[in-house]
This record gives sequence, C-alpha cells and structure tokens, in this order.
Amino acid sequence: MKVKTILVSQPAPKTETSPYFDLSDKQKVKIDFRSFIHVEGIPVKEVRSQKVDFKNFTAIILTSRNAVDYFFKIAEEMRFKVPDDMKYFCQSEAVAYYLQKYVVYRKRKIYVGNRTFPDLMKLIKKHKTESFLLPSSDKLKPLVPEELDKLGVKWTRLNLYRTVVSDLSDLEDVFYDVLVFFSPSGIESLLQNFPDFKQNNTRIAAFGNSTVKAVTDAGLKCDIQAPTPETPSMTMALDKYIKSVNKK
Repeated sequence: MKVKTILVSQPAPKTETSPYFDLSDKQKVKIDFRSFIHVEGIPVKEVRSQKVDFKNFTAIILTSRNAVDYFFKIAEEMRFKVPDDMKYFCQSEAVAYYLQKYVVYRKRKIYVGNRTFPDLMKLIKKHKTESFLLPSSDKLKPLVPEELDKLGVKWTRLNLYRTVVSDLSDLEDVFYDVLVFFSPSGIESLLQNFPDFKQNNTRIAAFGNSTVKAVTDAGLKCDIQAPTPETPSMTMALDKYIKSVNKK
C-alpha cells in the first residue's frame, strides 16, 4: 500500500529547515506531529525524600535540556544557591548552549561532550576526584550508570522529572499509513491510549534497537528501522521506504 500520511510521535519541529518538511515536499506526503509522551517535574516533597544534599557535590552531569531546567527549578524551590565554582559536564553542545539560560557561560567551568554519553565520559575521566550529581528522569538509559560505575567516580542520581503518557483520545478515529516512534515509551503510550490497537495496514517505523524491541515485544511488526548504515536518520529511512512502495 502507498504511503500518503505519516504521524511522527514527537513535537513539531521549531525550524522550517527540518528534514521532515523536505521529505513531505519531495514525496508529496502529509506529515503530522504529536507528542505521545511528555515530561513532568517531580514535586519538591518527593525530591526531598531522596535525601540528596546539593552541598555535597562539586560537579553536575547534564544529559538533556530537561535535566538543566528541572535541576535549576528544584534548586530554586529548595533555596539552594548553586556555587559559582560548580563544574558542569554537558553531553552535547545543545545542552551546554541551553545552560546559558541559567548561568553566565564565560564565568563557569563547563565541559562539553560530542553528543553521546561515552564521549562525555572521556571528560569526566579527567576529573575523577569530583563528586558528581546526575539530575535524571525516572527512566534512565542503563548505559549511563554502567559507564559511571565502570569508571569508579563518586556519583549520585537524583530523579527530578518523569515521563508521562499523553492523552491521545482525539486520535481514536484517525488513520495514518505510518506511525513513527523514537522510544519504547512511545509504544507504551500507544497501547495505553488504545489497548485494542490493531496494526492492520499501518506501517510502524522505529528508531533505535530498544524501540524496535518494544514494537516486536508488543506483538507488532516493525516495517521501517533506523539508524542503519544505509539510512542513518529516520527521514532517510522513511524516504527509502516511501520510494519503494509508492512507485508500485
């Protein structure tokens, strides 16, 4: 069956240069965006119950913009003034740039990874004597604690926000040719919102091995996978698939 409509389970891109818009124009398909999950902050009472004293840390590991937002939000609520000499280890340039929302960038000790957590570990390794705080969501990739424990640094995880299933009830009678997922949480949201979901002619695209596994574990078929050596991005994988089915 030809592909005419696609639903991407993420917020709409904020820039007009998104490859999804190029894909839509190129292949003449309609692409909609909708968050299947969203993030909520954990109440300060619950944060306090984790018994983590901010004064005990000399460095903070920031893996996302959410981690930045919720760390400074909870610090303010707990009336903790973040010391000027606090060190920040940011997983990517995007996270480091976002940090400027809260600190004067040029006056702080900020270390920036290339994009992946193992890349950031190379910087953390050079500062093994620091005491690290890891602001986190309730769902943390196993790779993160594994890498930190393997290095043997002193670190503490603090859950500050959680991933929550979004209400998708308005999509109950809406059909898309392709549903695109980027995390197991997206599949969880699909099944919570529509427990009687039948795949039928809907194609499912999944990014990453854990997402592909979540699709198959749910008894669904994964028709489009990324990244692969040939299609390292989701838009490239979609483009290749649409070319193959729409020309028939």
